[in-house]
Amino acid sequence: MSTGTEDQPAQPPIGQPAATPGASPETGQEIGMTLGDVRNLANAIRAEVAKAIVGQDEMVDQLLVAMIAQGHVLMEGPPGTAKTFLANAFSTALGLDFGRIQFTPDLLPGDILGSNLFNFQTSQFTLTRGPIFCELLLADEINRTPPKTQAALLEAMQERRVTLDGESHTLADQFMVVATQNPIENQGVYPLPEAQLDRFLFKLLVPYPDEAEEMRIVTAYGTRQGPQRPAELGVKPVATAEKLAEASKALDHVTVAPEITQYVVRLVRATREHAELAVGASPRAAVMLANAARARAALDGRSYIVPDDVKALALPVLRHRLSLSPAAEIEGRDIEELVAELIESTEAPR
Repeated sequence: MSTGTEDQPAQPPIGQPAATPGASPETGQEIGMTLGDVRNLANAIRAEVAKAIVGQDEMVDQLLVAMIAQGHVLMEGPPGTAKTFLANAFSTALGLDFGRIQFTPDLLPGDILGSNLFNFQTSQFTLTRGPIFCELLLADEINRTPPKTQAALLEAMQERRVTLDGESHTLADQFMVVATQNPIENQGVYPLPEAQLDRFLFKLLVPYPDEAEEMRIVTAYGTRQGPQRPAELGVKPVATAEKLAEASKALDHVTVAPEITQYVVRLVRATREHAELAVGASPRAAVMLANAARARAALDGRSYIVPDDVKALALPVLRHRLSLSPAAEIEGRDIEELVAELIESTEAPR
């Protein structure tokens, strides 16, 4: 994931112990995957996704960070930018059980979670599981359904379980929601509640490809007919849910220096004190930013976080958690600009 431009030290900064390969720095106990293994697994996943997806390298990297950090992702972009196809290819490369829900205005919570149906043969209620019972869930066009139905995802995203008729049902440990929404249309859509937005680790803005990438896309797919399926394009599973769980556990290798923790907290608190922001980021945002930075370091094979990890992830972590003040909206201010200014003005540890 490293771009080669970041000023990353070859050894952990002073005061941060280097993790012993194969052992937790806190306990010394053996765990199943080293940071080198995590980096190799991430490279293998990138190579498989690249068989189907042209460009979008940054999107793939952010999805990997979210998966290892056990977070959820909201992708926003115009139609035709391969949001759904990217999620499908990513799931195929991970070897996860893939589920998809096409959100519509008439969708009900039971259509997502499932329901208990009475079986007349056994005279008992039987659980009919909804599509949420999977490992990677694509919530396509999530903003096309009313808030009541959107709220059906809240417990699942926060606690990885759902409650039906008073009974709790546990979801997979690696359960991840990848949601998409179209920013262009404003008819027939419902804004996502703040409580739900706060449960997404990242909000990613999917851009149009540049000219060279678009040439490659048209060359690769312009002569194909019918739906494109990742498996038919050579994408193969290179991971399993068990391997991904081990990769998440390998974050125990990554130490967080007090200076980095202080930097994260100061950056998040600055959003609450900015005059042009009506709503700042919550403590959950600070926790998620620190954890995502650990995942980014692990994917680079590092046992420590550098400030560039925090800076690179601050915008996708914060952009959907902030609201402009009325005065800032009138002046035409932009969330992206304000976050960039906050990153610039908040002193980073050396």
